[in-house]
Amino acid sequence: MSRSQGKLPFGIGSRNLNSKCEQVSSCTILVVDDDSAMRSLLVDELSENGCNVIESSDGNEALSHIKLYEPNLIITDLKMPGGGFEYLRNVAASVQNCPIILITAFGNSQTKQEAQACGVAAYFDKPVRVKDLKAALQQVCPVVKSVKPQTCQNSIEWPNS
Repeated sequence: MSRSQGKLPFGIGSRNLNSKCEQVSSCTILVVDDDSAMRSLLVDELSENGCNVIESSDGNEALSHIKLYEPNLIITDLKMPGGGFEYLRNVAASVQNCPIILITAFGNSQTKQEAQACGVAAYFDKPVRVKDLKAALQQVCPVVKSVKPQTCQNSIEWPNS
């Protein structure tokens, strides 16, 4: 499957995700991707919805940002410098009760299974539709749903590849 089909991905609700998300009224999201164009699009779209968005370009920087900013939610790539499954396990260990959403261009059923074992709450293959990602964000982190959008209502769809 190369695209999200409108269904919410595996694992949503399977982790205890309530404590950190429900304790705050604003949302901080960490976006981790070595592709600057993908990262920029995600940051722009999520910022327009009133979220505070922090960027990281690799796994090592992400682990530092997790300690510094204590995000409510993490959206991350898998195949990048400092990335991989060990990185996902380290992220999950550092941010208990914080949902992790994985977006990857190099996924398959085995990747999904291993990601789930690492504690990922939701999984998407690239390209991902922003509306599908936002639906997953609202499912895994209630604070995203409560954030009031700003006036800009632009929508970004990833191009077909």
